[in-house]
Amino acid sequence: MAKRRRLTPVGKDWADEALTAGAEPKVALSAGLIAPAPIARVAGDAATTAAFEAVSDELRLARVEGRLVQALPLGMVQDDYLVRDRILAEDEDLAALIESLRARGQQTPIDVVDLGAGRYGLISGWRRLSALRSLAAETGEARFETVQALLRRPAESSDAYVAMVEENEIRVGLSYYERARIVAKLVDQGVYTSTQRALQSLFSTASRAKRSKIGTFIGIVTALDGVLAHPARIPERLGLALAHGLAANAGLAVRIRDRLGALGPLDADAEQALLAALLAETRCAPVSHAKQSAESPVPREEVAQGIHLQEQDGRLTLSGPGVNAAFRDRLIAWLRGEG
Repeated sequence: MAKRRRLTPVGKDWADEALTAGAEPKVALSAGLIAPAPIARVAGDAATTAAFEAVSDELRLARVEGRLVQALPLGMVQDDYLVRDRILAEDEDLAALIESLRARGQQTPIDVVDLGAGRYGLISGWRRLSALRSLAAETGEARFETVQALLRRPAESSDAYVAMVEENEIRVGLSYYERARIVAKLVDQGVYTSTQRALQSLFSTASRAKRSKIGTFIGIVTALDGVLAHPARIPERLGLALAHGLAANAGLAVRIRDRLGALGPLDADAEQALLAALLAETRCAPVSHAKQSAESPVPREEVAQGIHLQEQDGRLTLSGPGVNAAFRDRLIAWLRGEG
């Protein structure tokens, strides 16, 4: 008679019977089940290792590409890696940010670049970093001793500056003076070859009119940077008038320096009132015929970004932030070629 096929699960009782009968099991048993063969264990270990390596690779890639938030000690981040566009944080704004971080912690990471040797350069997030440092010094709490950061890899230094300016424009907005100042500084440092290139790169999403106003404010930066106590508070209308006044009368900058030096520190409102008064005095003061001609309201045409043209008494006058040494050399070369 044929043997009946066993339908019940193979368990420990069957194994014990087989051992008693002298049978040699082909696999090890555990908890009443036949253990996987060695080849199955090897395959499982290999799959686990491959999965772990895949996750590790993805984490490394996310870190490199700036998709992985890292906690960095405050002392590892250098906030002077770039020339900052924002001159300073207003006391009330910084105080509000400090209280927000105290209550809710850091919600948005800063952007940094790896400088090597455990150092990171700050790209954007200067106010958040400053607020955390203030809280760490005040409280001594461990939660304020690190900053959440994303690692960036800008291809060129100009890319880092674009990221910094864009972040500030979106979050708080820069004053015209601060915008003009970062343009002037980066041209001086050779990051950009001209004011026009800097304006177009840093403020590519701004309108042409806005870039023109930023370029006009560069005249104030050139003449009075480090002299004014509250330059970022200068309103647009006063700033444009002041820039034109400085361009038309070289003595105005000297008068402003002297008057501010004599009066001492002023608040923002008093400083603006002084600038407006000196500007009005300059316009009303008796001048020679040559100065009258220079200061008369002659129409100006913007013939290129940052370059204005005035025609008066048989003369063509080019002015503006775009009129620099490089522009002069190109103009001379073009004129000689035309001759």
